[in-house]
Amino acid sequence: MAKTPQQPYKELGKKGEVEFRYYPEAVMASVTSSDPTYKGSANKNFRVLAGYIFGNNQSNNQIAMTAPVHMEMENGQSTMSFVMPDGYDLSNLPKPTSGAVELHKAPEEYVAVIRFGGWASDEKIERKKKELSEALLKLGIKHNNNFRFLGYNAPWDFLFRRNEIIVGI
Repeated sequence: MAKTPQQPYKELGKKGEVEFRYYPEAVMASVTSSDPTYKGSANKNFRVLAGYIFGNNQSNNQIAMTAPVHMEMENGQSTMSFVMPDGYDLSNLPKPTSGAVELHKAPEEYVAVIRFGGWASDEKIERKKKELSEALLKLGIKHNNNFRFLGYNAPWDFLFRRNEIIVGI
């Protein structure tokens, strides 16, 4: 993880376990599947996106991996997104060969974040979403109810795993 470029953000402060951040606009590659669970969709979606950045695109170009991987599991489906590295925009990214990969801009946003370690699971993600929601309620901070999971580590990283749940505020 230490060598992997990370999506930039500005830390705005912290209240207890909740961190507040500003994320600037980012260019993303995303894939959506009909399985709304982390367990059922993470590996499949990751393989499609990894294929795109490892050269399965119309230019056969490789694109550096970044962290975190974003995952949204709502409305009966899941969407996984990779943040494209600095220097790429929608005009110079290679076109995907897979129709499942969508290139788009994610707008700037302010978010609340709660971190957790270990391996992610559907149960742990739900528990942390509830924890973040309850903490924001206690602080009197409204959120947009669009919770997302962020994973920072490669599958082969066993120690010091970093995961987050974020929600727009």
